[in-house]
Amino acid sequence: MLKRYLLTPGPTPVPPEVLLAAAEPVIHHRAPRFTEILTEVVAGLKYVYQTTNDVLIFASSGTGAMESAVVNLVAPGDAVLVASCGNFGERWVKLNKTWGAAITLLDFDWGTRVDPAQIAAALQANSKIKAVFVQFSETSTGVVNDIRAIGEIVGATDAVLVVDAISGLGATDLPTDEWGVDVCVAGSQKALMIPPGLAYVAVSPKAWKLVESNPTPRFYFDWVAARKKMTGDSAQTPYTPAVSLMVAQNKAIEMIREEGLANVFARHRVLGRACKEGVKALGLELFGPDDPEANSVTAVKVPAGIDGGKIGKIARDEYGVWLAGGQGKLKGQIFRFGHCGYFGAFDIIVGLSCVEMVLAELGHPVKWGASVGAAEQVLMKSEVKL
Repeated sequence: MLKRYLLTPGPTPVPPEVLLAAAEPVIHHRAPRFTEILTEVVAGLKYVYQTTNDVLIFASSGTGAMESAVVNLVAPGDAVLVASCGNFGERWVKLNKTWGAAITLLDFDWGTRVDPAQIAAALQANSKIKAVFVQFSETSTGVVNDIRAIGEIVGATDAVLVVDAISGLGATDLPTDEWGVDVCVAGSQKALMIPPGLAYVAVSPKAWKLVESNPTPRFYFDWVAARKKMTGDSAQTPYTPAVSLMVAQNKAIEMIREEGLANVFARHRVLGRACKEGVKALGLELFGPDDPEANSVTAVKVPAGIDGGKIGKIARDEYGVWLAGGQGKLKGQIFRFGHCGYFGAFDIIVGLSCVEMVLAELGHPVKWGASVGAAEQVLMKSEVKL
């Protein structure tokens, strides 16, 4: 028997309590009970987002939420700014091209942060820019951008700030309203601890003004229709929702509330630090800055002379541990260790132990137990309940 460990930055492990909730008999999506669940989920998401703004829910992947942001905010020919530093930043570019935007691209090296000063300069150079698109946690590299600084810059203009927080929301502190995030998209399968299939969008009053003046046709992802249907005592979704996932999300948010957001962030911070210290103890090099707030995923450079494509395959097939490889131009050059959502101390220990064995099997010199010992020291010194 090969026991499986899901240690990717998405999908992530789902708590047993949440799986049991999802297995409850399906209720009808027009029944009063579903209205209660939907209302509770929206309130819970506002708690996680730290927002009083509208939160919309769609049955889709996180990319669906990203596309909904573009189609609701951008008309063909509209000027937009995309600040990209990884694979999912490039997705903002592809989506805006698809919908005909006039794109100003700030393309930063993968593994580096977006420079807020360059965003400020680009906005000053083109006052017609209507929206700025950026990542919070760039899942492909583990980099966390300075949304607070970017929010201050964009907030002083007429443009709206659109943030992909799919792998960051619920793992790293992101006070949406305080930091001036006008549109914040997220997905269910990361730190929100349920399977893939739900996508979320928080929308500010400033963003609503742009939505309401945008003539671009939209149907399923129409935010105006979604808000109208989801508002009031008989709140529903415009179209058939993923009912069981909504029930699961309600339970997962209940668990987040019980732990408390500050404790959730502290736990992720400790787990991220333990993972990074373990990696460094093996003599491996982190990809990107050693950021204490990069709590969702640790990206690691593949050692010289090692076939990076084999690391994930051996870990999965021989040891039952699912790690993530590099994406796009980083394929074969890095591997990624996820730790957002339903993760605890021993998930880190298992993953690091597996990395040691895989690297040894591939011929890389390993000091046995070095990574595990380094991680244990971080975990033992922590006052956070893990």
